[in-house]
Amino acid sequence: MQSQCLPWKPLPFSLFPKIYSYFECRCKKGSPFNEVVFFGLQYLLKKYLTGAVVTEEKIQQAKVFYQMHFRQTVFDEDGWRKILEKYDGRLPIRIKAVPEGRVVPRGNVLFTVENTDPEFFWLTNYVETMLVQMWYPITVATVSREFKKILAKHLRASSGSIEGLDTRLHDFGYRGVSSQESAALGGAAHLVNFCSTDTVAGLLMAQRYYSCPMAGFSIPAAEHSTIISWGRSREKEAFEQMLEQFPTSPVSVVSDSYDIFKACKHIWGDKLKDRVMERSEDSCLVIRPDSGDPTETLLQVIQILEECFGSSVNSMGYKLLPSYLRIIQGDGIDLGSIEQGWSSENVFFGCGSALLQKINRDTLNCAFKCSYVENNGQGMDVYKLPMTDPSKGSKKGQLTLSRNSDGLLETLEKGVGKPEEDLLVKVFENGSLLQDYSLEEIRRKAQLTEEDEVAPPRHNGEHKGSGGGLHILNGQH
Repeated sequence: MQSQCLPWKPLPFSLFPKIYSYFECRCKKGSPFNEVVFFGLQYLLKKYLTGAVVTEEKIQQAKVFYQMHFRQTVFDEDGWRKILEKYDGRLPIRIKAVPEGRVVPRGNVLFTVENTDPEFFWLTNYVETMLVQMWYPITVATVSREFKKILAKHLRASSGSIEGLDTRLHDFGYRGVSSQESAALGGAAHLVNFCSTDTVAGLLMAQRYYSCPMAGFSIPAAEHSTIISWGRSREKEAFEQMLEQFPTSPVSVVSDSYDIFKACKHIWGDKLKDRVMERSEDSCLVIRPDSGDPTETLLQVIQILEECFGSSVNSMGYKLLPSYLRIIQGDGIDLGSIEQGWSSENVFFGCGSALLQKINRDTLNCAFKCSYVENNGQGMDVYKLPMTDPSKGSKKGQLTLSRNSDGLLETLEKGVGKPEEDLLVKVFENGSLLQDYSLEEIRRKAQLTEEDEVAPPRHNGEHKGSGGGLHILNGQH
């Protein structure tokens, strides 16, 4: 078992036959995120909790380890051995959760955990450390979807449709994360909303844990070493080699190794102009700036390319470069700034550390709290309400997630909800996975609505975030 160790031996089980806890993303005033995308629990359950996860070998290892760690006997060897003997090492807990991919307003229950055998009440919060790591895929999927809302709004406004939206934000974040597992889980979370990525670990996770043979795509691309290894005086030859190597598919060429503006004007727009114009929409050249002020650089690059290759005007009255020529912007950008007569169709975007790394558990204020216990045969609603920070108050009692009379999602506390109206689904019980979602199902649930493109989502919590102030931002990648 990979989890925390109880720093005490459990009380006699007759005192607390049931412990019931829940996970939520608390509301927070001023946050740009009013709602969250639920994703990633299935991976954690499949990898760490499903099946016989308690063995005699692990018990002996843990006994020695925690004796050394605490320098006293605190590890509940008997408790773990009883799970091994009674359940063949399978965990007697039940988890109910929101279906993966569902978009839920902040402040609502996302999943609950409870023990199914009164003798193992301590298991409920024993698994907290692992399950709270759900903050990461939820946050990445949520940030990615917020990017998608912004891109959809500007794409529709400047082109009249959102065709190709799923390819507009490319995940460049693999090398910017802290581990292989982070890359896999974060990369898969981005794929809930887009199908454009270079984070191969995320593709493999989607394949193995979410039944998706190929969840995302990319194109051949130069990076700085493949350009500068030719030497500064042969930058044109380096560019030309990329065109020759990939004549029938789109190809991306980073072009700022020395001077992005000269590269666009004198190499792409002059010396290699005919080679560029020979290409088609299906084999377009995608030029990548990678330094300087993102907005200013992008506008200058577009203007230079227009001077060299011309432009047309689309049905919405915005200018469009020839179909064989596009730009990918991999640094921070405010999409509103490029709508100075230019369609968003001209530009693809890449996102690295801002998508997969520049987040933490407090980005969405994720918390796991106990809300109900049974004590000496009596149920009791429990909660916390710190006087020093009331925003960290927790929910009371057994919880259900349902729609109210206005059609909005809300969490009912103190066991008053109707089980038949509960949107939480039983996903795990006594070591068995009960739901196995495909990425295709999850993507359908997370799809944008027309309302997403024009306004912040409605919700019934106290949080009143700004909703529209999030820009496409990125750190170094």
